[in-house]
Amino acid sequence: MDIRFQNSPKETASMHTDELRENFLCESLMQDDKVNLVYSHYDRVIVGGVKPVNQELALETHEELKAAFFLERREIGIINVGGKGIITAGDEQFTLDKLGCLYIAKGTEKVSFASADAGSPASFFLLSTPAHATHPTRMMTKEEAAPVALGAVATSNQRTIYKYIHLDGIKSCQLVMGLTVLQDGSVWNSVPPHTHTRRMEVYFYFDVPSEKRVFHFMGQPTETRHMVVANHQAIISPPWSVHYGCGSSNYAFIWAMAGENMTFTDMDQVPIAALR
Repeated sequence: MDIRFQNSPKETASMHTDELRENFLCESLMQDDKVNLVYSHYDRVIVGGVKPVNQELALETHEELKAAFFLERREIGIINVGGKGIITAGDEQFTLDKLGCLYIAKGTEKVSFASADAGSPASFFLLSTPAHATHPTRMMTKEEAAPVALGAVATSNQRTIYKYIHLDGIKSCQLVMGLTVLQDGSVWNSVPPHTHTRRMEVYFYFDVPSEKRVFHFMGQPTETRHMVVANHQAIISPPWSVHYGCGSSNYAFIWAMAGENMTFTDMDQVPIAALR
């Protein structure tokens, strides 16, 4: 498990490209028959990717957690961005199609991942946060997520938002999770940009064609930096940072948050003209 410590705005402003990528980009989350995890000290979240192809993969605990099992003191949200997958959580088994979401409660000792078809393997993105209470394990399909259409062709951000884990959806301690799918011809996400110092956030980009890229912008609004992001890569966004992007084609991304509150609309918006 890769460990990432926090970086201040002042420190981040002086970073060169490689330093930005080393600190904020999770570059190789999805690898065949592997569980890849990144522990971030921003709200102590764990970002992960699981791609079972030829075998079932267990979510094991790690020495850094000092826990008998992974979810002893944690909750977890999982979204499948690949082929049909199967997750075992305790004594229950859940089948997730693409864009299906599963929340697993604190205290669940056994968690494992498998693909229904090795020829079309599942790709599970996960975010785990510390938990102080136990909420029911629950699955939600993309159809049950009450999709909302936003944006416009004129501003190149026509998109559909799916909310899964939030105040009016799947209950959790502090985890908020959903995804956004941009329509053909739309490339901008999260514009106008914003910050929310009450919560950190992770963006996981998927359905990015292999020859295309997304330019993800971060930093303080008047001190922006960018990283070039490929398919199945994630960005750890500090609470003080903007987080928006523009792709060389349309794409999709998972947004997952943790922190002081679970209010989706809690954002401090930044006028586009104020960015530097």
